[in-house]
Amino acid sequence: MLPDGWKISKLGEIARITTGSTPTTTNESFYNGDILFITPADLGDNKYVTQTERTLSLLGAECTRLIPKYSVLFSCIGTIGKTGINTKDAATNQQINSIFPNTHNNSDFIYYSLILNKPSINTLAGKQAVPIINKKTFSNVSILLPPLPEQKKIAAILSTWDRAIEGTEKLLANSQQQKKALMQQLLTGKKRLPGFTGEWKNYKLYEVGNITTGNTPSTKDESLYGEKFLFITPVDLGNCKYVKKSERMLSEKGASISRMIPAGSIFFSCIGTIGKMGIATRDCITNQQINAIEVKENYNNEFIYYQIFSNKEQMDKLTAKQAVPIINKKTFSNFIISSPSLPEQKAIAAVLTTADEEITSIESDLSHLRQEKKALMQQLLTGKRRVTVD
Repeated sequence: MLPDGWKISKLGEIARITTGSTPTTTNESFYNGDILFITPADLGDNKYVTQTERTLSLLGAECTRLIPKYSVLFSCIGTIGKTGINTKDAATNQQINSIFPNTHNNSDFIYYSLILNKPSINTLAGKQAVPIINKKTFSNVSILLPPLPEQKKIAAILSTWDRAIEGTEKLLANSQQQKKALMQQLLTGKKRLPGFTGEWKNYKLYEVGNITTGNTPSTKDESLYGEKFLFITPVDLGNCKYVKKSERMLSEKGASISRMIPAGSIFFSCIGTIGKMGIATRDCITNQQINAIEVKENYNNEFIYYQIFSNKEQMDKLTAKQAVPIINKKTFSNFIISSPSLPEQKAIAAVLTTADEEITSIESDLSHLRQEKKALMQQLLTGKRRVTVD
């Protein structure tokens, strides 16, 4: 049953739909002008498209179809469902269908409605090498529409959430950049914390800690797996500094035939995806893709973690050139890092840990905002929750 005053309409009934095209790329005079040329690469990060990777000249624009500002853009070839709204007259390539609503409907509301309905629209692409939704099929997509004043009010509410999300994203990016700058300064000795003046020295990783390469108990023997010990693989690394859980776990029996890694050890993936890292929060086992460093008592494990993290690009250069990238244990063990005295290590690690905690807090806020917006869209765009129109 439809909400009171709402109706179901096809996109082609409420808007002019235009499929873009690409001027020949062999004619340089068609490009590098002032007219936005929108492709799927320009969609998805923000609601409004204000700049593009490529632009067209007036001559190039004459070879394609200009779309009016505040059209809703939806990619229909390749990656289906990347969405945006152009803020000025522009052109798109042939992967994008543009929706320019009639005067009875609101662009922002349609934009949000298409995002909500993206999963069902995706199914229209069918099973083929390059997913595609043709213009006729896209024009027949149906959406739920309230009267225009209610569309505008719903869009305004969701736009407020978008601004909050965008602001939090910028705050996160700023904090991440600040941490990166701190690492570049503190982990090289270019910037010293107050009270520290001693000389830094170079050490090979095997001098810093005992290095263990993991192993995998036979997956054919179910008795080796259970709920007793974390079994860390690269899948479990990279999301946060501290590793507290794993997709699979080992039994007491499985652990008895494996190499136990003590809590506080540093993980570094050396086969397949190189450089995924973490710190063990409890005794555990790793598979053979991971080298674990049990840091010696004259070193701080968190400082060593950050130092290796900051050198991942250099570490990656040591990867053997083969189908499956690999850094063998000997090469890993001989990698050189720079380190100050233990007290300074601890002080630097504390500063960077505080930066990490700030980033984690902002990421949590951002995740909550996105989830709350998603729930609000589900309620507002279906009429389950009505708004009061002034």
